[in-house]
Amino acid sequence: MGDLNVALVEEAAKKSGLLWLDLPGLPQPRAAWHVWHEGSAYVLTGGEGEQPLPGLPDAGRVTVILRSKDKGGRLVAFVAACAPVEPGTPLWDAVAPLLAKDRLNAPSHEGQVERWAAESWIMRLTPVEDAASEAPEEYASVRPVPTPATTAGAPPRMFGGKRRRVDR
Repeated sequence: MGDLNVALVEEAAKKSGLLWLDLPGLPQPRAAWHVWHEGSAYVLTGGEGEQPLPGLPDAGRVTVILRSKDKGGRLVAFVAACAPVEPGTPLWDAVAPLLAKDRLNAPSHEGQVERWAAESWIMRLTPVEDAASEAPEEYASVRPVPTPATTAGAPPRMFGGKRRRVDR
């Protein structure tokens, strides 16, 4: 990767806690929270209550898409080499506390790192080459993944309240 792209990737990854992974066997990229540390993104997957990223622990390389923090759109994409971080290594001891600190809505923070060592993977995603600078056309036509967390129907009505000027 060129010097400019490395700087762009590092800056975008540090500012945004979310990246998109184009995983093998999935029809569209998946969102994943991450931590950027010393030139690599670290992603946690697997285990009870953690983000499901099927195929990531077995993948050799994946395409990573970083978004713009202010607009939320695609900023840069790159191909990353995937490597698991082994529990008990100095790298694990450096990265696991950073992930634990940034882990939002954990079922329990007690023994979290030990639970990860037993049933999850911390994957190191290191940029190795540029990806296509333009987004593939099929990305624009991909429908969101179905979820039960959508609102069906009109918003609830309010009775007896004072209407705002904007609502008139």
